[in-house]
Amino acid sequence: MLKKIFIASDHAGYSLKKYLVGKFSKKLKIVDLGPNNDNSVDYPDFAKKLSKAVSIKKGSFGILVCGSGMGMAITANKIKNIRAALCFSVKNTQLSRLHNNANIITLGSRLIGKKKAFNLVKIFLSTKFEGGRHLRRIKKI
Repeated sequence: MLKKIFIASDHAGYSLKKYLVGKFSKKLKIVDLGPNNDNSVDYPDFAKKLSKAVSIKKGSFGILVCGSGMGMAITANKIKNIRAALCFSVKNTQLSRLHNNANIITLGSRLIGKKKAFNLVKIFLSTKFEGGRHLRRIKKI
């Protein structure tokens, strides 16, 4: 879990983002790409900024947080080499890494609690891609 991790949110995800930064900053190299407060912002701006950083920095991961996680996922997946997964359960988080080699996790701050979000991020960052037939499929994306 020593890879570079980028994190960003919109105003709805700001509180959860700050919580996650606090929980992970002692164990991981976290780069907070904003925002720096909970004033209203447009989620696509932060999703694009983070996704471009993950796309450029090979082997890095991203965490995006908004109210539902959906807007961030939709925006992030428009950037080349990004596979953003909206995660809400242990199983779907594991599969996002095992089968899809997701490099960005998106979370809905209005849909899951802080402890669950922390647990899902831990699972996301520690689960390895299986490769094999899944790599063949990812190359088709």
